Amino acid sequence: MFIDTHCHISKEDYDDIDLVIKENIDASVDKMIVSGCEENAIKESIELSKKYDSIYLTIGYHPDQVNVVDDEKLDKLKELLKTPKVVGVGEIGLDYHYGKEDRDKQIELFEKQLSIAEEMNLPVVIHSRDATEDTINTLKKFNVKGIMHCFSGSVETAKIYVSMGFLLGIGGVVTFKNSNLYKVVEEVGLDNIVLETDAPYLAPTPYRGKQNSSKYIPIIAEKISEILGVSVDVVATKTTNNAIKLFDL
Repeated sequence: MFIDTHCHISKEDYDDIDLVIKENIDASVDKMIVSGCEENAIKESIELSKKYDSIYLTIGYHPDQVNVVDDEKLDKLKELLKTPKVVGVGEIGLDYHYGKEDRDKQIELFEKQLSIAEEMNLPVVIHSRDATEDTINTLKKFNVKGIMHCFSGSVETAKIYVSMGFLLGIGGVVTFKNSNLYKVVEEVGLDNIVLETDAPYLAPTPYRGKQNSSKYIPIIAEKISEILGVSVDVVATKTTNNAIKLFDL
């Protein structure tokens, strides 16, 4: 049994969601945690969670929503976080990939959502792109736990997040030829990671560049088993238990 701790499932990305869910379950991925991180995606993901037993949710506002989210929307988010099957706040965080012009606004939105998570005692799913120092410094202000989504940083950064009580979300990037993520996996071990796809993005090798899906989680698990010299079953059991414990599934 596997859990995909981070994916996006929407009509915009998939023609036949019923088929997608069936294929995922057939691949032994019996739980998918869908991230709704903008207003329409939050609404759609809540409807999906009502329809499919296998779907759970994290909801929150991605840093690219910084110019459209106001306090009214954050108040509404607090109410929506009480929805059945919502298990965390995310993905939230900082993204400076295209520049830092809105840095202060991003940090403000990030802090407001971390405060909500702390108040409601919910885990967080963190998006951090080209913003490691500010992400770490911001997280240190709050008593939260969670996942560093789509982690692809250095061993040194990984150790900092692990020391802060965070799990690392390991996805398809670990299978890429030019990735050094194997060093992180070797260093932190199975106790500190969960599996994710970020579907429909970042499909693992040999599907790199194509549409991703939770059904490819076993490929990521196989690569991790190869790196650590343990069976795929051990990877599945440990990462699944890590996710169950964090999200109280």
